[in-house]
Amino acid sequence: MFLHKEGYPTILISIGVLVLLSYGVHLIAPEWIFKAVVLMSIGLFVIVLQFFRNPLRNTEATINQIIAPADGKVVVIEEVVESEYFKDKRIQVSIFMSPFNVHVNRYPIGGVVEYAKYHPGKFLVAWHPKSSTENERTTVVVKNEGNTVLFRQIAGAMARRIVMYSKVGDKTTAGGEMGFIKFGSRVDLFLPLGTKIKVNLQEVVRGGETVIAELQ
Repeated sequence: MFLHKEGYPTILISIGVLVLLSYGVHLIAPEWIFKAVVLMSIGLFVIVLQFFRNPLRNTEATINQIIAPADGKVVVIEEVVESEYFKDKRIQVSIFMSPFNVHVNRYPIGGVVEYAKYHPGKFLVAWHPKSSTENERTTVVVKNEGNTVLFRQIAGAMARRIVMYSKVGDKTTAGGEMGFIKFGSRVDLFLPLGTKIKVNLQEVVRGGETVIAELQ
């Protein structure tokens, strides 16, 4: 198990705060309170570490397969109008990332980045109907031989920092790392009508491994 580079500053700050807290308690409180604070600090530090874990994933996909861009639970499968880039009807598949999921985001297909944009916004809860269009988010479009897929990182009430590495012209591989959302939230996929969806609502998926859909 590896730690993601986005976690290093938070981990270092956490170590400093927890060490100072424990030392301060040691100076002014009874021994039993000091031991309790040390145990609590260790527990909190383990929680912080698990937020930033970055497990290796083995991605196997054909050119027409859409790979899960994040770990989490499928919470939306529906036909919608995508108004930012395609401006037509698409199938939206949304994956909700809880604070306990791996927070690394991955490319759903290989190809070339055609569009990449960051949008500042609100921090509505991730399952709010307007979070996809009003929350802080990014939009990335990847195109390969005849296929074009749009996906969004969406911040939520807890996730207030989105990291996107994508730039227009970047070459991508399915399952390759494209960003990170700290402390959970949601990733939306927008797929062409007629796409064969391979997952069900409430199904738990693994980023970089689970096949979400097959393009026709």
